[in-house]
Amino acid sequence: MDDQTKLELEAAAFRRLQQHLMQDRPDVQNIDLMNLAGFCRNCLSRWYQEAANERGIEMSKEDGREAFYGMPYDDWKTLNQTEAGPEKQAAFEKAFQENVGNAKG
Repeated sequence: MDDQTKLELEAAAFRRLQQHLMQDRPDVQNIDLMNLAGFCRNCLSRWYQEAANERGIEMSKEDGREAFYGMPYDDWKTLNQTEAGPEKQAAFEKAFQENVGNAKG
């Protein structure tokens, strides 16, 4: 497989993951994703922002989130996010430190 085809397939897989998280399963909470998988939608938006910044494209954290979420993050939270109980929040703190730690964002 040539490099361009590989790049296109990787981009298609990313777009499908984004569609799955944003359209097919918006009910799955970011905190649950982080607790189970060690990443969430915010991580994906941060990775998108970091990739842009590495290529000399200025993109803020909020710009990256809007690009990934397809709307301002606060709007998405209002539409989709539910309160997490203390047990989930404690698990999140542990997962965040293990998987994100001192990363930008």
